[in-house]
Amino acid sequence: MCPILFQVGGFTLYAYGFFLGLGLAVAVGLSALKARKEGIHFERIIELFFYTVFSAIVGARALFVLINFDFFRQHPWQVLRFSEGGLEFYGGLALGVPVAVFYLKWNKLPVWRWADLFTPYVALGLAFGRVGCFLAGCCYGKETSLPWGVTFTRPASLARLNVPLHPTQLYEAAACLAIFVFLTWMERRRSFGGQVFWLFVLLYAVTRFVIEMVRDDPRGFIWGGLLSTSQGLGIPLAILSVFMLFYLKRHRRS
Repeated sequence: MCPILFQVGGFTLYAYGFFLGLGLAVAVGLSALKARKEGIHFERIIELFFYTVFSAIVGARALFVLINFDFFRQHPWQVLRFSEGGLEFYGGLALGVPVAVFYLKWNKLPVWRWADLFTPYVALGLAFGRVGCFLAGCCYGKETSLPWGVTFTRPASLARLNVPLHPTQLYEAAACLAIFVFLTWMERRRSFGGQVFWLFVLLYAVTRFVIEMVRDDPRGFIWGGLLSTSQGLGIPLAILSVFMLFYLKRHRRS
């Protein structure tokens, strides 16, 4: 598609980085507007997002490096090169969530209320990020004969070239957008604290598991290639989500 949006002199604007940044900006901006309506100080939102986003990026990159350890062991200088993608959502979740919880606990703020308040915008931000993946060509799908298959032709693209592929990036972008709409609707109808957050984890885990079936990029496999790394992580997360939804409903935490 279009891995590089434009170049001016020595400056290059990569599609992946641009849409990742745009997704973060939209998520933070909309969260700040919602927080203002809820009477939450803007400074709190900025602090929370700074610590959470920074730690999530570190965790997402760390998991990607671990999955592709053989490559980065031979090319260690590539660890900090983000222009070609290389962030694993589950790694970001694994580090970002504990940091966010620690911040909220430290400041004596209600964890589940804040989690439910801002989680929908995480899904929206992910949708923007996957558009960036599509333009860069990373996270590409298997070859397909379906009419909506996409053929990447630009040499700078990270996808396989000159064959129609499943647009798995757009599948996930559409799924994340649908999850955002559902969670926004659900937020007004939630019956207990944490419901929106754990519904997001469950829906994303299931969606990602299905989409992984038609992905074809190198992304790490477990159990002799039976499952991708993301599928292997998604199964316990889905189980945990179901458990937490029943547990929190029973205990009615807010």
